[in-house]
Amino acid sequence: MKKYIYQIIAIVAPVLMLASCTDLDISPENTSSSEIVFETFEGTKSALAKVYLAYTTTGNEGPGGKTDLDIPGIDEGSNADFLRTWFNHQELPTEEAHCLWQDAGIPELNDINFTTDDKFTMGLYYRIMIQIMYANEFIRNAKEELGAEVKNFKAEARFIRAFDYWVLMDIFGNPPFVTENDKLGVLPNQTNRAELFKYIESELLDITNNGLLKAPKTNEYGRADQAAAWALLARLYLNAEVYTGTAYWKDAAKYSQKVINENYTLKGNYEELFLADNDKNNPEIILPITYDGKYSRLNGGTTFLINCTFNGDYKTTYKSKVIESGIYDNSNWSGYRIRKNLSDKFEAGDKRYLFVGENPSLGNEPSTFTNGLMVYKYRNIKSGSTEDNVIDGSDRTFADTDFPLFRLAEQYLIYAEAVVRGGDSKTDAVGYINQLRGRASASTISEADLTTDFILDERARELYWECFRRTDLIRYNRFTSSGYIWEWKGGVQNGRGVDAHFNIYPIPASDMDSNSNLKQNAGY
Repeated sequence: MKKYIYQIIAIVAPVLMLASCTDLDISPENTSSSEIVFETFEGTKSALAKVYLAYTTTGNEGPGGKTDLDIPGIDEGSNADFLRTWFNHQELPTEEAHCLWQDAGIPELNDINFTTDDKFTMGLYYRIMIQIMYANEFIRNAKEELGAEVKNFKAEARFIRAFDYWVLMDIFGNPPFVTENDKLGVLPNQTNRAELFKYIESELLDITNNGLLKAPKTNEYGRADQAAAWALLARLYLNAEVYTGTAYWKDAAKYSQKVINENYTLKGNYEELFLADNDKNNPEIILPITYDGKYSRLNGGTTFLINCTFNGDYKTTYKSKVIESGIYDNSNWSGYRIRKNLSDKFEAGDKRYLFVGENPSLGNEPSTFTNGLMVYKYRNIKSGSTEDNVIDGSDRTFADTDFPLFRLAEQYLIYAEAVVRGGDSKTDAVGYINQLRGRASASTISEADLTTDFILDERARELYWECFRRTDLIRYNRFTSSGYIWEWKGGVQNGRGVDAHFNIYPIPASDMDSNSNLKQNAGY
């Protein structure tokens, strides 16, 4: 599926007729009508591929500088791609990342000082909305009479839409809401977190309980199955108290355990989870966002995650550790670092410590590239590479490395936190956590060690730069509060608390201006 999905993009991209939810013209030009495309099984499968491709491409051409974008008016290089914009909103305001660049919007993300006209926030918001519209259009037009598998296709589109609505709910709180049942061309009404939580939950339960998604491990690589839906349910329930005011710890434990019971296993080498061949022999990844250096050519995705932190000097000075980034052309952007509070969480010898640099602290010059450590977690080289024998990905400019959207380690951590908070036995949870720590060559823990504070730190050690940290800190009431600070939190060197309204981002002013049904989030 990985190569196939990209090879058909030129055919698929113009297919889906979309209704814009804003005054921005974010509908692609159409050379084929939906009616023609959805008349055949192959056409329908191609249309499903476009729903998936909305995560890994920014238009029909790529890379940066092209004009044939899904979302006109958004810069393709920096704020049109889903993973790049999601990463910026989940990681930059936390101790897990800091951007040295001073482009408009970056300091505001670094300092937790979000604004309604930020181009990065606009990019994420409209990217998610267009992904939802692709899914809606597919669900609306796919014909089940073409074959039993079309039911699976529609369930996959519903899963993708549920995931997108989860991101919207988590980031923006109270977004506009539209499904395949709404009339085209009508401004959508606004929903709220509690209502959207119930909708997402009901969609995921329906497509799993009624056998609409394929069973775990029976779908093509890169496509959703029941285990992916259970994993999203576990993540949804873990954060339910934030979204609804009511805790769902037992449900979080239940669904994470359902995933665990499907015999996924940890990949033996942590570093190999994030290399160019992580689509091969990887029993830990439940569902990835797939990339291919020959076909998904954009300055976002894992190409961004590799380039944004690497510096050419670091690739030579620390070659024995880093080996190589695997990107040679338009490489070494040297813009992103971690803050000292993250590196301090690791004990000596922890193999998840994939950082190098001269100065762990950002110091009093947080825009100096030698301050803060570089992250070499993501690379475009293959497993088995050594300092003297580097095995590169398929392309010198764009990465093959897939992004693990759901993996077993997260489910272990969800289960552990849910049982600790829910008052259940810790025995299995301690075993799961010690599997993670054993792989990392970190010390084992006992039941007495397994506290919520320990789990929050363990999530940082295991899941850094995987788009979790802001959500985790909010769940612990530590994102905006003064109870937990890190260097340059709130824009001051020693850190400070900020107003709680920054726990959710503002709806972009452009959408507020174009849709009278929307009310801005409090504080903006």
